[in-house]
Order: sequence, then C-alpha cells, then structure tokens
Amino acid sequence: MIVKSKLLKQISDNYPNFLKKDLEKFFNIFLNQVMESLKRGERVELRGFCIFSSNLQKPRISRNPKTGEKVHTPKKRTIHFKMAKELFNKLNNEKK
Repeated sequence: MIVKSKLLKQISDNYPNFLKKDLEKFFNIFLNQVMESLKRGERVELRGFCIFSSNLQKPRISRNPKTGEKVHTPKKRTIHFKMAKELFNKLNNEKK
C-alpha cells in the first residue's frame, strides 16, 4: 500500500531539486482541483491513467440488513473510476 507521505517521499527522492514543501503544496492543489471538479459534476480525465466521474444516486428506501427495518437513504454522489487502456495493459503485462 502506498500513502500520500510515501508518494511524496518518492517524488522528492526522484526530483531532489524541488523542495519537499513545494511538492506537497502542488500535490494538495492537484487533489483539491480534482475534488472540486467532481463536486461540480465534471469529468476528470488523466490520459493514460484513468477517468473519474461523479454519479448521482437517487433517494430510495432500503433495508437495514440486521433488523430488516426500512430506512430512507437520501440522494448522494458517488465516484466512478475507469482505468485507461494503457494502465490496464501495464497491469496485465500486455504489449500494445
């Protein structure tokens, strides 16, 4: 598993001429822009890696699996992740 701090460390090791605090600031700006775009309902496409999009789930009546009681589930946004073909091929060691 890789966490944000490990990823930042790897980036700073590969690019020692950048300050670690600047890399962290850039990374936070990047993530915030992705989140804001998804909040606005926009699609985020990172070519060669993935596509993020947000879907709106309608409100519905669901059941509590433990008690069987009916529960109202309000509308909510969910994130849809679609892997790019290039990433899929790299993960599956396919040459194209």
